[in-house]
Amino acid sequence: MKHTFLLEPGRWMLRGHRLAKNVEPMPFKGQALVKRGADDWFQAVMKLVFEGEGGDRAPLLLEYRGRLAQNAPQYTFVLQHGDLGRVEGEGWIAPATLMHRYWVLGDDQKRVGYESFFQVDGDRYCYSSGVMMGLRLVSGLEAELERV
Repeated sequence: MKHTFLLEPGRWMLRGHRLAKNVEPMPFKGQALVKRGADDWFQAVMKLVFEGEGGDRAPLLLEYRGRLAQNAPQYTFVLQHGDLGRVEGEGWIAPATLMHRYWVLGDDQKRVGYESFFQVDGDRYCYSSGVMMGLRLVSGLEAELERV
């Protein structure tokens, strides 16, 4: 199956939870918009709006920009992360998963993170991510993405 998220332009709906230590999972819904440009560049924007008791939390905005060379299994990207600030990362295209690893630029806390987009079918992915500080996992996201 050929990947569709990030590799093709499209609009996606997200529904999931934000996870943090000693806190109940916080439900959210959101959207992702993926654009493809010349020279194999992509842009993706994800906006997550928190619901329920987390409804007073500001939406989380993730703005990616990267280059996916045709038929290359790896790529690099930059990310403006609503909680972490400026981030750089690398991604791998596996048969069923898009995997990201990233690090926060100029961060005294040495925070790093990961993202995984597991393809269920051409129109659906399962997403999970986590932020680590040193050796500790401090927060995470889990969601389903569905192309609209």
